Amino acid sequence: MTPDTARRRPQRVIPIAAQPLGGCSAGRQPAGKLAAAGAWLRDHGGLLRALQWAVVLVYAFLLIVPACIDLPDDSARMWNHLTIFAQFVFWGIWWPFVLLSMILFGRLWCGVLCPEGALSEWAAKRGLGRPIPRWMRWGGWPFVAFVLTTVYGQLVSVYQYPKAVLLVLGGSTVAAVAVGLVYTRGKRAWCRHLCPVNGVFGLLSKLAPLHYKVDEAAWKASQARQDKAASVDCAPLQPLRHMQGGSGCHMCGRCSDHRGAIALSLRSPSDEVVRVAEKEADGWQTALIVYGLLGVAMGAFHWTASPWFIALKQGAAEWLVDRDILWPLDTEAPWWLLTHYPQHNDVFSWLDGAALIAYVAATALALGSGILLQLAIAVRLAGRWRTQRLHHLAQALIPVAGCGVFLGLSALTVTLLKAEGYPMHWVNDARLTLLAGANLWALWLARAILARWGGPARRYLALLPLLGALALVDAAWGFMFWWW
Repeated sequence: MTPDTARRRPQRVIPIAAQPLGGCSAGRQPAGKLAAAGAWLRDHGGLLRALQWAVVLVYAFLLIVPACIDLPDDSARMWNHLTIFAQFVFWGIWWPFVLLSMILFGRLWCGVLCPEGALSEWAAKRGLGRPIPRWMRWGGWPFVAFVLTTVYGQLVSVYQYPKAVLLVLGGSTVAAVAVGLVYTRGKRAWCRHLCPVNGVFGLLSKLAPLHYKVDEAAWKASQARQDKAASVDCAPLQPLRHMQGGSGCHMCGRCSDHRGAIALSLRSPSDEVVRVAEKEADGWQTALIVYGLLGVAMGAFHWTASPWFIALKQGAAEWLVDRDILWPLDTEAPWWLLTHYPQHNDVFSWLDGAALIAYVAATALALGSGILLQLAIAVRLAGRWRTQRLHHLAQALIPVAGCGVFLGLSALTVTLLKAEGYPMHWVNDARLTLLAGANLWALWLARAILARWGGPARRYLALLPLLGALALVDAAWGFMFWWW
């Protein structure tokens, strides 16, 4: 059914019955500190919504006001110019540590603090309430949206200029509200299907030690007693009864202790990657890990420091000049298409934009294909070939993929703190420690995955190409932080 032919109808809610014996109704606290924390989130929805709106106001202020004032000069610092302060908040603190929070707490950011999620849900409660169309359910959106947003952000220099930040982040927020106004009744269709970082957040949250555990036996027992049903307002539209992992859960606590079967719990950080992803992993997740986080993102962080990029651009410029083809050297593209800030001597030509795209694409293809080849060899060495095994094994690289994005974003944090005079001599040691830890974590996950397929001899043999894949990733970061 298309949006044009769909009739307006209420969004179906997920029925959740009252609690069984020993369960807790709203207002009572279940046993265990973690379960009680989940119940606290459930019982303080009004406070959380107020917190979300406070974040929306701060987000809007830091997004809009810097774009309306003059750019800082060379003497401006973080504490005396709002633009630099906002730059530090968005790219130095906000995004790196939101990514880190996914690994520590799951998608708590999405359910409790995210301004886009809050605005999209608010809009959906007042909009047309149309059903989610088939095109929006396409599984490739997380990969495509991440790649397009990352590359476009580099073309307009989103890390440096407030107008670019307003365009990229503000445009995403406007799209989130627009989707909310059209689709679903009070749900987060944008977050579930179209958010550019939904796929990244979903992957990283698989490593979190916290999740809402579903007790299938308690659920069935509640149904057998024919307990009276309440309803759960699950904004990200999760299939609660059959929810095995936390990659799609927004950790908002609304379902805590329903039917006495759902509770905030601890789990092994390997559980979702090793057990759940065995059937749940798919080609689009593999593409996002291998070609997205380990390819496109690497190229986006690399190009500003890469002598190869400079050589590529200079070689292309000489070739064009020799043939009297000069229009690619023109620098009159608008700022919303290519970086254009002549007052700061920062202007992109058409050649600059093309060289950037070519460099990022080449990095993604070279790194991604090399890593994918090593994964394929590992799968074959471990036993009989199955494509699903390839997708499953790719999940072991989530720690190094997440660590890489954190290192890349935190590089701006380091640059800004250096400009403020803070000593940063310890940073490279910290980077090396994080990268080494991520490598060990990836090997631990890979070993656990391979153990499900065959004996120890094949398992350890298959780890050898995994070491090759990790070496490719480590070499890329080595060039950026140590060798160039």
